[in-house]
Parts: sequence; structure tokens; C-alpha cells
Amino acid sequence: MVKREMSNTEIKADIMNRLLRKSCWGAKYLPFSSVVNWLSKQVKNNGKRVRACIEELAREGYVLFHKKGEAISLNPIKSKEIIEFIKSVIP
Repeated sequence: MVKREMSNTEIKADIMNRLLRKSCWGAKYLPFSSVVNWLSKQVKNNGKRVRACIEELAREGYVLFHKKGEAISLNPIKSKEIIEFIKSVIP
């Protein structure tokens, strides 16, 4: 698999899209390390940018941390905004 150059906006949309496909809203969550490992295989800089993007999504309120930061899920309060953001970035 070839690593490709992605913008931070594309990385954020891909993170939220993966969580959306797995139906990870609110109390249903995925391990933080799994999400980073999935994307670090596709994005340059070995997951450092992925971690930074996830933390930025959490500051913006789109992603929630669970189990002391070990797992993440989408914020159900911002469901409409999340879906619109994904549709605008990923065709």
C-alpha cells in the first residue's frame, strides 16, 4: 500500500467516516490506537498527524474520549454537523 499525502481536513473526515461506518456514537467506541493504526498505514508521518487531528476533533467537540483517552467515539449531539462535514470533504 502506498502512503499518500492527505490534508488535515481529509484526515479528519476519514477518521469520522470510519467511526460513522462502525456506528460509534456516544457509548459505543473504538480503541484510539486502532484508529491511528488504520490511518497511519495510509498517511505519511506515521500517525503523528492522525493523533493531532483526533485531538483537534476532540477540542472542537466532534469526537469524545472514553476510558481515560484510550477509546474514541463520535459526539451524537453534533451528528448533523459531522455528516455534513464528511459529505463536503469525501465525495
